[in-house]
Amino acid sequence: MPVPDMPPLTLDTSHSINDIPRTDWERLAGRDNPFLRYEFFQALEASGCTCPETGWQPCHLVFRLHGEIAGVAPAYLKSHSMGEYVFDWAWAEAYQRHGLDYYPKLLIAIPFTPSQGPRLMLDPGLSGHIRPEQLHDMLDTLIHRLGAHSWHLLFPDRDSQQLLDTGTGLHRIGCQFHWHNRGYRNFEDFLAELTSRKRKSIRKERRQVSEQGISFRRFQGPAIPDEVLAAFHVFYQATYLKRGQRPYLNKPFFRLVRDWLPEHLHIVMAVRDDTMIAGALLLTGGDTLYGRYWGCLDEYNHLHFETCYYQGIDLAIELGLQHFDAGAQGEHKLVRGFEPVITHSWHQVAHPGFRDAIRAFTEDESAQVQAYFREARTLLPYREKPAD
Repeated sequence: MPVPDMPPLTLDTSHSINDIPRTDWERLAGRDNPFLRYEFFQALEASGCTCPETGWQPCHLVFRLHGEIAGVAPAYLKSHSMGEYVFDWAWAEAYQRHGLDYYPKLLIAIPFTPSQGPRLMLDPGLSGHIRPEQLHDMLDTLIHRLGAHSWHLLFPDRDSQQLLDTGTGLHRIGCQFHWHNRGYRNFEDFLAELTSRKRKSIRKERRQVSEQGISFRRFQGPAIPDEVLAAFHVFYQATYLKRGQRPYLNKPFFRLVRDWLPEHLHIVMAVRDDTMIAGALLLTGGDTLYGRYWGCLDEYNHLHFETCYYQGIDLAIELGLQHFDAGAQGEHKLVRGFEPVITHSWHQVAHPGFRDAIRAFTEDESAQVQAYFREARTLLPYREKPAD
């Protein structure tokens, strides 16, 4: 049922970011978050990373009031569950065992990016009036029209969560580890907040990397040379190929990000004997540093921790950023000063029997994640502050 005195709201889809006027997208999404930039989605499409052939058919949501765009959301019609970081493989396998199709599904998310942020970007006047039940009904109607069997919205920020929370929906939570800058002037300031044992352990790790003859160079935005991008792409590919997986992103994508989003892009390269041996790609947005991709060809002691975490902490402090989101998973981050953070996702499946089974699963999973989160909080390496 529509909200009283509210004009009819419609929901359509667009099969390319280029079919949505840039001015409307930027009016609603802004330009601070690199993963919501119009150019980010253009780079994904122009490079061929998100297209029907890769199982990522753009299907961006467009809300309209009186025919005018009043909301947008990044979305894809998917034929698999790769590159999402909220795992529903077991759900798909259960469908298959019962002779049912799980795919296609509608995914409302940032491709290959498990970072929290706005997902439903609506005009302020609209977001204050639309009810979660109405939004769920619109999405349910949409997947029926698209021939999809479910919809999934991943890693929303608090505002998007409030738009989704009916109290009865299929709500999942997860746990990541993020680093927080508490006014540190440098890395030693950060270390001073840790227990003596953890402080010594991190210093030892950093020293051992240096003793292997490894140093680090940073490159930012338009100053990133083609040869650095090419080397990083090789390292990035190696990360996936070592696990027998196909990389999600290609060399043209990284080049387009450098050319179209230079103010957000940083690359850290590990160098030994004047040769680049490993690299990490990071993006900045608002008050946050996002550690996204890394890779190496040969293994070196503690190189992963230094390249991905300690160099990122150094960069966040230098840039005055308040948070460092280093990506999904990784309990090893906990002992290095990264703190547990609860993440969220919302789901809906059309099949009523599976919907009930999945609801029971998500409730059990939530209890387990909450217990894990509480235990992780007790293992943080920070010194206890003396009582006032």
